[in-house]
Amino acid sequence: MTDKKEKKSRYEEEPEWQNAEGETLAGDVSGGPGDEMIALQQQLEEALAQAAEFKDGWQRARAEFDNYRKRMERENSHVYQNAMGNVVKRYLPIMDDLERALQARPEGIAWVDGIELIYRKLQSILDSEGIKRIEAVGEAFDPNFHEAIGYASSQDVPSGCITEIVQNGYMLGDKVLRPALVRVAE
Repeated sequence: MTDKKEKKSRYEEEPEWQNAEGETLAGDVSGGPGDEMIALQQQLEEALAQAAEFKDGWQRARAEFDNYRKRMERENSHVYQNAMGNVVKRYLPIMDDLERALQARPEGIAWVDGIELIYRKLQSILDSEGIKRIEAVGEAFDPNFHEAIGYASSQDVPSGCITEIVQNGYMLGDKVLRPALVRVAE
């Protein structure tokens, strides 16, 4: 019978609770576990708020880095285009000379075919780099792409349109490297 009393008295004792520091909270349960539960909930809410804040900061930093990377790619592309344009501008007079030589070429001379081969190779290199000739004959005069050096009378082309290209113009992407020198119909 004493065993039953001991067991009964053990269960009838007030429960012991431990807090986060490992301190035993014994005795009255009215203020202990409930207060600790509230404190833990507050800590959880603070931790969740801090995690959300860190996540938001991380997302902003990632977006800023993506914008920075895109801006640097655009700037590098512009730098490359400008450098390419400056180099190509130096070779455009050579293209003009080759075109004039081929227009006045004599027939039956073997080395003329070599000159034409050189011209085609140079043209294919320019094409592969994205450099395009400005087509102008029959088009309306546009001062963004053409430079007028004179007027010509023509029944075939309406007034204000280009009748002749004196010197070809070239573009790299959407940038004019050299405007076409043209004659415009009166």
